[in-house]
Amino acid sequence: MNLKPQTLERIEKQLKRYPETRSMLLPMLHLVQEDKGYISKEAMEWIAEKLSLQPIDVYEVVTFYPMFRQEPIGKCHVRVCRTLSCALKGAYQTCDTLQTELKCGLNETSEEGDFTIEFVECIADCANAPVVHVDETMHAHITPDKAKVFARQLKDSVASQQPA
Repeated sequence: MNLKPQTLERIEKQLKRYPETRSMLLPMLHLVQEDKGYISKEAMEWIAEKLSLQPIDVYEVVTFYPMFRQEPIGKCHVRVCRTLSCALKGAYQTCDTLQTELKCGLNETSEEGDFTIEFVECIADCANAPVVHVDETMHAHITPDKAKVFARQLKDSVASQQPA
């Protein structure tokens, strides 16, 4: 498994804290996904071997929890809250606009690999509805009328990260 040295170091350090190595499964899945962006079949097999589990034990956990991804995502991960407060303030229209402007279908990655858009359950920021979580940053009050400008900002941000 080709993980960053820092990730491997964190895994080894955390493994020492668990008398039952099986208990390290969730933390290890989070660390691998943080490093790789998703949990591949190869990663599941590596984790199983590392924790003395069967690969099916790891697969069951990965497929049970929706926060674990089995496919790569775009450079920019856009999650739009769809629960009541956000829905009442226009989250569905915001999500539609983002899909159109970013040329990316829901639960898909754009053709060039720049964006992945998901509709998610409560992000726990109802007072600032509708909210959009981009990578690790929360964006408040992304109403349908602000969504086009917000999409342009996301495109500019991704473009500025491209090597010249």
